Amino acid sequence: MIKLIEQPVYLWDEQTISTQPPEAAGDGRNATMAWKVLSAHNSGSEQQLRLTFDALASHDITYVGIVQTARSSGLTSFPMPYVLTNCHNTLCAVGGTINEDDHQFGLSAAQKYGGIFVPGHQAVIHQYMREKHAACGAMILGSDSHTRYGALGTLAVGEGGPELVKQLLKRTYDVKRPDVVLIWLTGAPVNGVGPQDVALAIVKAVFANGFVKNKIMEFAGPGITGLSVDFRSGIDVMTTETTCLSSIWATDDKVRQWYALHGREEEYRPMKPGLPAQYDAAVVVDLSAIRPMIALPFHPSNAYTIDEFHANAEDILYDVEQNAQKAMEAPGLAYDLRSKLKDGRLYVDQGVIAGCSGGTFENVSIAARMLQGGGTGNGAFGLSVYPASQPIFLELSKNGDLAALMQSGVVVRSAFCGPCFGAGDVPAHQGLSIRHTTRNFPNREGSKPGNGQVAAVALMDARSITATALNGGRLTAATEMDVPEAAAYHYDNAPYRHRVYNGYGRPQPDVELKLGPNIVDWPAMQPLPENLVLEVVSVIRDAVTTTDELIPSGETSSYRSNPLGLAEFTLSRKDPAYVGRSKAVRAKQEALLAGESEELLAKLSAVTGMSLTAQNTGIGSTIFANKPGDGSAREQAASCQKVLGGWANLALEYATKRYRSNLVNWGMLPFIVTPALAEKLQVGSTLVIGGIRAALNDAREEIQATLLQGDDVQTVTLQLPAADSERPILLAGCLMNYYAEK
Repeated sequence: MIKLIEQPVYLWDEQTISTQPPEAAGDGRNATMAWKVLSAHNSGSEQQLRLTFDALASHDITYVGIVQTARSSGLTSFPMPYVLTNCHNTLCAVGGTINEDDHQFGLSAAQKYGGIFVPGHQAVIHQYMREKHAACGAMILGSDSHTRYGALGTLAVGEGGPELVKQLLKRTYDVKRPDVVLIWLTGAPVNGVGPQDVALAIVKAVFANGFVKNKIMEFAGPGITGLSVDFRSGIDVMTTETTCLSSIWATDDKVRQWYALHGREEEYRPMKPGLPAQYDAAVVVDLSAIRPMIALPFHPSNAYTIDEFHANAEDILYDVEQNAQKAMEAPGLAYDLRSKLKDGRLYVDQGVIAGCSGGTFENVSIAARMLQGGGTGNGAFGLSVYPASQPIFLELSKNGDLAALMQSGVVVRSAFCGPCFGAGDVPAHQGLSIRHTTRNFPNREGSKPGNGQVAAVALMDARSITATALNGGRLTAATEMDVPEAAAYHYDNAPYRHRVYNGYGRPQPDVELKLGPNIVDWPAMQPLPENLVLEVVSVIRDAVTTTDELIPSGETSSYRSNPLGLAEFTLSRKDPAYVGRSKAVRAKQEALLAGESEELLAKLSAVTGMSLTAQNTGIGSTIFANKPGDGSAREQAASCQKVLGGWANLALEYATKRYRSNLVNWGMLPFIVTPALAEKLQVGSTLVIGGIRAALNDAREEIQATLLQGDDVQTVTLQLPAADSERPILLAGCLMNYYAEK
């Protein structure tokens, strides 16, 4: 089904790959599609890229903080198309007026600085960018991790908000030249297999081993031809779950027709690798061997074929229950899945088809045609469908698919990303929801284990979700029935023409930003001191820590415009005592600034032999996690720690580049520690680091520190690899300070 080739691979011609280089191959690394796009946007060297993007995109969880940061750093107008969508906080009924206050802010920002504002319910962020801004050979940067438009020939990257701020201020996105991994597609999917099935099979094969981590996935091969553009996009958007940096696909006449259908044929051009092209590794996917998949809690990589699951359901669900106990951090609260087995088949409680992965026209149309004349039953199971944009919704209403869905008992909602992050269709306690969305991390379904509420999400393709719905919630692979084709799609731009504000290139400087009561400026942040005292306030020993665990999604999203308010939720589902411990450390720093910590500094000076004074020393908190930062691009996973007095993270490695970038941009030192040191760290451990500013100025990667644990004192070594572009930001204390200095 899937084969990994962990050595250089060469594309000899459009049908042949080999681990043997052809004669006179030249520099085949420069023949990849990825490099052609990167080099066209690069003002740096071939090894240290400095990239400028063609367009930016944010949604209503992130754009307020981005604009606030940029305007405090000298923003006068948006220098490129910047799309502000409203697809995350449109249905969150938390906090009174504050969600709509954010939307009012977004519209006023688009007017003032010359942006594009997409009101609520019009489109999920990535569908809008596909329809209106993707272009062959273009690059798009979004403040959402699923910023992926590779199937349309666009190399797109999801990053934290500060990286968009840099683009708004006409700076560059700096990154080492990434490796490129060939994703070689052969064969054709059998009837009943959809894009999510292919995506989950790939994620399962490459996530745990980091095969494509921070690399670009380049899709080519004879298998592409038989896939529709919606099918390709459904695979492409899930590449985020592999922890890759970005993705790009070969384009063909189907892509040209897609652009023509959307009134933008001029944005199409043929894209394919040059010959011969050289890749750093390859993933070979036989599409004909893929079968319907289910990704069980709590990660898209925890995937099985549905047939494999049925053959081992009892054992697999037992393992999930045990992992749930660890993930929930709620002693005494057990998650019971095995009771949902009846005669060896799993019965689920809910189905959802939504968002940038599930809500495409093809997925929804096929679901409607599968359900035609049937029903979802009148028991506990229910199915909800969220078309990804108003143009898709409009066409479904015109061609009769919408009526078929509603007649079968499906609840049809407007474009909304909530089911993907825990703010929509929350199942009941002990519920299991099957969803064609992007993630199934803990609490992504909206449950609150800390309050005694627990539920979970399994990921599946829309086709198998619909097959399950037809069987009243009995888990069913779509290959067990004949799956019809989708209807022909006819795009109508009228919803956007009549509702979307497009002010690009026409800023109105006199417009006043509308600041609701929950929109709060960032607090002042100090530059990095000469010496640093770090107190460990949380130790997380899970194999991987997601950004959802660092700052929960769901109802907390409403407070993302209020840095101090949001910080109260930091690690709330993973380590509820973290906020209190952090504030206690922050109080020591505040006392230091007030000249009230001389006794503490004298004690530390005596123990370490350093000369620590209120003028040259700072006190801050830090956390240790084995591998933090998988998942969302949300900058708040780092900024909330900073607001609470954090100065660093300690980790064996960082799960994604985007999380590490968020740490740097918020002035958080991204230390790497050895496994031996990691074992010693505990809550209450103190690290005293002398000369940290000097170490950064000298570009030293090995940093000596003193570890204090009770009466035990020892010298340890921390690793701090930092690029030339990162060190000034860390020294300034955060990106805002860095720009203010300039």
